[in-house]
Amino acid sequence: MQTPKKIAIVGSGLVGSLLAIYLRNRGHVVDVYDRRPDIRKVEFSGRSINLAMSPRGWRALEAVGIDEEIKKIAIPMDKRAIHTPDKPMYYQYYGKEGEAIYSISRGVLNRRMIDLAEAAGARFIFNSKVWDVSLSEATVQVGESEKGEWTPNKYDLVFGADGAFSRVRHKMQRQSMFNYSQHFLDVGYKELTIPKNDDGTHKLNKNSLHIWPRGNFMFIALPNLDGSFTCTLFLPFKGENSFEVLNSEAKVASFFKEFFPDVVDVIPNLVEDFFKNPTSFLVTTKCYPWTYKDKVALIGDAAHAIVPFYGQGMNAGFEDITVLNDLMNLHNDDWSQIFKSYQEARKPNADAIATLSYRNFMEMSNKTADENFILRKKIEAWFYDKHPELWVPLYTRVTFSERSYAEALEFGDFQKEIMDEVMGLEGIEEDWKNEEVEQFILNKLKEKEHLV
Repeated sequence: MQTPKKIAIVGSGLVGSLLAIYLRNRGHVVDVYDRRPDIRKVEFSGRSINLAMSPRGWRALEAVGIDEEIKKIAIPMDKRAIHTPDKPMYYQYYGKEGEAIYSISRGVLNRRMIDLAEAAGARFIFNSKVWDVSLSEATVQVGESEKGEWTPNKYDLVFGADGAFSRVRHKMQRQSMFNYSQHFLDVGYKELTIPKNDDGTHKLNKNSLHIWPRGNFMFIALPNLDGSFTCTLFLPFKGENSFEVLNSEAKVASFFKEFFPDVVDVIPNLVEDFFKNPTSFLVTTKCYPWTYKDKVALIGDAAHAIVPFYGQGMNAGFEDITVLNDLMNLHNDDWSQIFKSYQEARKPNADAIATLSYRNFMEMSNKTADENFILRKKIEAWFYDKHPELWVPLYTRVTFSERSYAEALEFGDFQKEIMDEVMGLEGIEEDWKNEEVEQFILNKLKEKEHLV
């Protein structure tokens, strides 16, 4: 049992709220600060991408007994539904039977998580702007404006869970030997909504993540409990087909009619919503160290914001908490060792999922509709079914296992080398489900001496 501490969490998002539950369950006094108003009392902003909960996330929720409560607001998706211009819509199943990711509205989940954290005894302090943190004293400075008067609030520990543009991290960056980078994609995103049918049902298959791949841009749709779909258009900021070009109602209408004609049929206020909703950026941030002595630690996006194309941002943040909790069990009151081990364990994995997420944009926007890519995935699934002890496909390893992201990246690169050779075999398109192909992969695995 840890000695109770007075702990501040900056940020009431998903990671901050879940961390509050974990810390309260250990008997700590927890205050959660957020510069925004209480999300439960305002309409959500319209700049969201629905979340995809996978086993890493569920494990973190299960450990504090809230997984079943959250499943009530989630919809399982066991497949991709691919919408291409030149063929009927078709499905690509994610994994084996029973394997699914779960679509959850970010706003709905965040509200529920705050409720659960409050029920656990955490105190939420909204409309409270943290402008500075004294790292050595774990004191947060709160005030109305950056140049106004601040009120110091002293704690034993401070966690920065305040997102990609973290104020806590900003203070840590002023230290010497602190490494930080951010990289913006030249692709942005805009949220749209497919409303429910008049009878409350979904207009599209509700157990699928719908993708309209179009090369360097794409449209996706994830289901909501109320029968609607939260949709996201990912599009370059500049260029031939870009947000820069879509600057009039006529151009937007023409663009969707050309590239997403079936979307036009299911979004009645498409053009109006396009201009009403903001265009948002996608950023990857990396930094190190994540902690300061035994006083301050970054967690979730504050430590490692990633682009959303593997659906692992929330799951990675929740896994941070799982690892942190395991280390609290191991080291008890030795917070210096807890923080040191935490950042050493998580940093390589955060970097790995950042790389994988960036790569997956090309897969989702371009390759999902490519015949060679589809064949490659069929061969991998076939070999995985025959030799699960030797081969786990990259997507399965990332999404449906709890093995490390760093390991997934390493094995994924190794498997890609093998599959590149397999796809070069003569006649592979016509005949691949045979002993010759199976033995070829087995020999390649043996050569490399790589086993799962």
